[in-house]
Amino acid sequence: MIRKYRIGNPIETDSVVADLPVEDGPVPYYEKVNGKNEMVLPMDKKDRVYGLGETVRGMNKRGFIYTSNCSDDPVHTEDKRSLYAAQNFFVLWGKDRGFGMYVDTPGQVSFDIGYTAKDFFSICFEDFDAYLYVIEGRSILDIVKQFRAIIGKSYVPPLWAFGFGQSRWSYMNEQQVREVVDQYEKADIPIDSVYLDIDYMDGYKDFSVSEERFPDFEAFVKEMAEKNIHLVPIIDAGVKIEKGYDIYEEGIAGDYFCKKENGENLVAAVWPGKVHFPDFLNEKARRWFGDKYKLLLDCGIDGFWNDMNEPAVFYTEDHLHEVFEQIRELEGKNLDIRSFFRLQDMVTSLANNEADYKRFYHDYKGARYRHDKVHNIFGYNMTRAAGEAFERLSPDKRILMFSRSSYIGMHRYGGVWCGDNKSWWSHLLLNIQQMPALNMCGFLYSGADVGGFGADVTEDLLMRWTEFGIFTPLFRNHSAEGTRRQELYRFTDTESFRNIVRLRYSLIPYLYSEFMKAVSNDDMLFKPLCFAYPEDDMAYETEDQLLVGESLMIAPVYKQNAGGRYVYVPEEMKLCRFRSYDDYDTEIVEKGHHYIAAALNEVLVFIRKGHALPMAVPAGRTGRIDYSALRYECFDCGSDAYSLFADDGISRL
Repeated sequence: MIRKYRIGNPIETDSVVADLPVEDGPVPYYEKVNGKNEMVLPMDKKDRVYGLGETVRGMNKRGFIYTSNCSDDPVHTEDKRSLYAAQNFFVLWGKDRGFGMYVDTPGQVSFDIGYTAKDFFSICFEDFDAYLYVIEGRSILDIVKQFRAIIGKSYVPPLWAFGFGQSRWSYMNEQQVREVVDQYEKADIPIDSVYLDIDYMDGYKDFSVSEERFPDFEAFVKEMAEKNIHLVPIIDAGVKIEKGYDIYEEGIAGDYFCKKENGENLVAAVWPGKVHFPDFLNEKARRWFGDKYKLLLDCGIDGFWNDMNEPAVFYTEDHLHEVFEQIRELEGKNLDIRSFFRLQDMVTSLANNEADYKRFYHDYKGARYRHDKVHNIFGYNMTRAAGEAFERLSPDKRILMFSRSSYIGMHRYGGVWCGDNKSWWSHLLLNIQQMPALNMCGFLYSGADVGGFGADVTEDLLMRWTEFGIFTPLFRNHSAEGTRRQELYRFTDTESFRNIVRLRYSLIPYLYSEFMKAVSNDDMLFKPLCFAYPEDDMAYETEDQLLVGESLMIAPVYKQNAGGRYVYVPEEMKLCRFRSYDDYDTEIVEKGHHYIAAALNEVLVFIRKGHALPMAVPAGRTGRIDYSALRYECFDCGSDAYSLFADDGISRL
């Protein structure tokens, strides 16, 4: 049962597609307190809270405060309250009650889940304006499925996007891309895509290609396509201010850019220096920007990733002038500790300054809104611009699209990756724990940068992360400028990396099938154990294992130098310890706690009783997978226990 409530004067977000009536009366469970923009709920000792999408910490969100305020922050430590996304759906589940709630507001909102007072859950609004959807059901998963049904079906990428992708900031020219492809082929490691970061552009200008680095881009795309390699370029949210640049000139002529209060176009800065931001909340601007993807589609490109769309702001012209004025006041003075810190703060305040998000406005649904009031739907609407354009420009063919910033509703137009993580063991665990919450909010096509984006990866971390990454729909190795190169063929144990990635290609029939079932049934690909075993107290305590589809439980190794790990098995299961597609051993594992050995090159896969796992002979590309020769790994059933979904992998559904 779903009930919709209104508080204040909500701003529509288009995140919910179902037409539900607004209920009268107080919102169940919560109440407004002391005249504040706050709702408070007492929590029982056994209450647990799941959801909120892409956030830090564990699966059960109790004990911390999470703020929905899409933020360009690459340091994802446990004290961070905001990451790139605003996904305001959660389920509270306890011994005597359970409900879900979606807080639909595009402005800032915080979920204080036992942080200020350990037995109270408060929702704190910057503006007390929102639609609230309260959902009651028989189980956590029932509540999730009801919510997913009202927000619309999740985005479906092409099948090739389930293959392995290699990325780097940046492959600087076509020869470097050729080298990556050639080295993967030489190492016999499967690969389907290579990503182009910002340096493929001409002066970091959207929808442009550097003629110096890619002198005949269309021919190069065709060259890669003949090898069954898809090139995936990045698109950023800022349009460079440059006379003669057609996108800039059209944006000015069409009045498509965000404006300050005085009517002037906001001047901010990102990669190319000074930029204007398209007003993605404006339908006409959204259509204009979306149509620009055609410039690259016409070159043969069939996949993109949207970045910097929180939006990230290096500085605004206005605030830069303010800082220079303040610095001049300190020039020539003796800077003691306080004045030196003040100088530091001036400089660090330039990027993503809170005041800058109050300097510009949007024309949205016939009204004018200051950006901070609608901040969390900016990136969503950038990706919406692309998704709506692809329906017009490529009506019969799926296009890969995923984004850094997101809000619920964007899940209909693209997937997400989890942004600028680090090559830290803790971020491998974070990746594991984020996946179910993303699925709860509709983001099925998702993943993190395998191996970590920032810092220098070690070979053992990269191998363990690759062993987990083979289960995530988005399976991409990506690393930052200045860090250690982390293409898999560069490491000592190339054979093990080859076997692990080949295992991914063996699993694609299962993963794609389970993904498509989750889309059709408003279900989850990744679930915490407790979603399937709600009567098992230990299932709630287990936050480092995942159910993947209907047949599998995985227990990734995420600790340095570990030769195995402790695993909780909630029912009798069949353990497959994979070293490769055709090199593995099996055993039946009883319900309970077990220490399971796992060498550095071994992947632990548990098959649930009465279920089967279809596996393909490894192939070098997704398009070469032979579905007619699948092998089924079964536990207490036959291959007919599994219903396989397969299609051409490219046609729109």
